[in-house]
Amino acid sequence: MTRLLSCLLAIALLIPVPVAAWGPLGHRLIAGLAWDGMTPEARAEALALLEGEDDPTLAGIANWADQLRAEDPDLGRRSARWHYVNIAEDDCHYIAARHCKGGNCVVEAINDQAAILADRSRPRAERLQALKFVVHFVGDVHQPLHAGHGHDKGGNTVQISIDDGSRDGRGSNLHALWDSGLLNSARLDEAQWLARLRTLPAPVHAPATGSAARWAEASCSAVIQPGFYPAGPKVGRRYMDQWRPVAEAQLRAGGQRLADMLNAALASSQGN
Repeated sequence: MTRLLSCLLAIALLIPVPVAAWGPLGHRLIAGLAWDGMTPEARAEALALLEGEDDPTLAGIANWADQLRAEDPDLGRRSARWHYVNIAEDDCHYIAARHCKGGNCVVEAINDQAAILADRSRPRAERLQALKFVVHFVGDVHQPLHAGHGHDKGGNTVQISIDDGSRDGRGSNLHALWDSGLLNSARLDEAQWLARLRTLPAPVHAPATGSAARWAEASCSAVIQPGFYPAGPKVGRRYMDQWRPVAEAQLRAGGQRLADMLNAALASSQGN
């Protein structure tokens, strides 16, 4: 039995495990902002694809890809590497042949799934799945640590102790802090966050095609800034107040860029 458990543990360690970006709240916020920026035609196409879902909204499907490990383990394993790309070791310059072998990274996953979504000759189920992936992965790529260092697994191995004034010494890691800790420390609900983010300037509209690599590079640029990695294990309000605006800007940009991508894919679908 001991030998069996050891073997199972070894196998588990070899299976890539997707890490959440922004947490459920952040992904829903990006989806909600994207809906604001979508054209009527793109909205209508999205709603047609979403018909029959438990929550037939972009926000309602925004976290689907993070739930695959439990709901569809095979697809969860196959898509595990699609949630991130490690480019910080190369000064945030994305090189597909080096950073995305076999197309298994968030950059190429966005491109591939957007192409499936845009192709109306494909079955509706495939396009719906692609929509779910696109909504989630565009959120992922705007979380800086999903385009960060490979040696620390996007900050997952950087252990920290959070002192946010509520529970001193709460153990966590840097990735989790960026997933949800920065947002939760503001103590706003989803509606309040949306109202706040809508006041921020949106990025300039740009062609969605080929943009995913630039989004990853821009996200990564935050990771290599001085102070992004805390000087010590204890992280308090000073760090959160300094870096929360960066997280907010990333969420705002992610929402607009997702809208641009969905407008391009859904309003000008191929295969007609």
